[in-house]
Amino acid sequence: MNKHEFISRRQALLEKMAPASAAVFFAAPPAQRNADSEYPYRQHSDFLYLTGFSEPEAVLVLIKSDETHNHSVLFNRVRDLTAEIWFGRRLGQDAAPEKLGVDRALPFDEINEQLCQLLNGLDTLYFAQGEMAYADTIVFNALDTLRRGSRRNLSAPGTIIDWRPIVHEMRLFKSPAELDIMRRAGKVSALAHTRAMEKCRPGMYEYQLQGEIEHEFVSNGARFPSYNTIVGSGENGCILHYTENECRMKDGDLVLIDAGCEIEGYAGDITRTFPVNGKFSKEQREIYDLVLETLNVSLELYRPGTSIAEVTDRVVEIMTEGLVKLGLLTGDVPHLIETKAYRAFFMHSLSHWLGLDVHDVGHYGTDRDRILEPGMVLTIEPGLYIAPDADVPEAYRGIGVRIEDDIVITADGNENLTASVVKTADDIEALMAQAKQAE
Repeated sequence: MNKHEFISRRQALLEKMAPASAAVFFAAPPAQRNADSEYPYRQHSDFLYLTGFSEPEAVLVLIKSDETHNHSVLFNRVRDLTAEIWFGRRLGQDAAPEKLGVDRALPFDEINEQLCQLLNGLDTLYFAQGEMAYADTIVFNALDTLRRGSRRNLSAPGTIIDWRPIVHEMRLFKSPAELDIMRRAGKVSALAHTRAMEKCRPGMYEYQLQGEIEHEFVSNGARFPSYNTIVGSGENGCILHYTENECRMKDGDLVLIDAGCEIEGYAGDITRTFPVNGKFSKEQREIYDLVLETLNVSLELYRPGTSIAEVTDRVVEIMTEGLVKLGLLTGDVPHLIETKAYRAFFMHSLSHWLGLDVHDVGHYGTDRDRILEPGMVLTIEPGLYIAPDADVPEAYRGIGVRIEDDIVITADGNENLTASVVKTADDIEALMAQAKQAE
């Protein structure tokens, strides 16, 4: 993404800040896997949003001041040839202003001294207290130093404001550049789900199908999944966040795959459910078609002026009516909805925001009644999960189905970012049959 995208975001944030203020943002610390091994580094999403910088030990300070003019200061690691031989290249201070569009870059080791100077005399500090322990230590040590230095003409900001509501509201509305990346993430994620359908065979292990999916990610330039890949076959499809992926897939079972790739920090998030052997049973297709009906209705309803809550109400109505027709619920539909009887089979939300985090930031309103506007990106993921011990006809037990697409709200409706992977039962069966014939 072009550095000017990040410059414009920082400028937009400065415009929202109070006069004589500073906002401080910290990079994520490395995460230890075990002993002296670390997980692959993933930058904190808010820091990434404002800088595009993916190194640890970094701090961004934005200053809004009439005296010194609005400006940005980045603290980052110094160049160290020995460390770079072992652990990889560092950007350093000389290259940072040109590459990242910041006004100044200083060594991270100087953060304690320099932060005092940057905050001295300001009225307001924007800081996300409690998010990272090392960040709290640095910031509050600086504030304590300033508060104790009144005889030396030092003064600390008297007001501290959490910047998260402001930044997260900004992140909720995607720019054209962000949407271009999210289209790529949706396309590559869709390719991976298509590959999974083509490669799936009875007797494979779930983790082997996971390997096929993540192979497709990497082959198309997406080095990492955006979350832990879910491959749940049979009864495992009824476990919402099943990630063990360790069971052998059986002929006659369904497999539920919830997987998406990450490109430049932005997440794809797709779920597809299909038969391991390529052919739905009667009961599997009945549940599948009911879930698909609710997704298709959601695609029709989501547009500016609606809300997640409004669309969810319609989905719940269709699901409850369908469950009654199938004999999985009994009783009057309005009463079943009022008593939330459907939640025995559909127990999660219909949609969530999507962006730099797979469950992205942004206020949903009370009970998800926020009115949708163009530029918002969200998922649609209805599902039905019939527990193995559910009091229903035996042929339905252990069936778990979820279907998920990603959409962006547009001026006149929505754009489906993940439409390129098939969804109907007939299309899935045809794709899987064609793949077998090609062997």
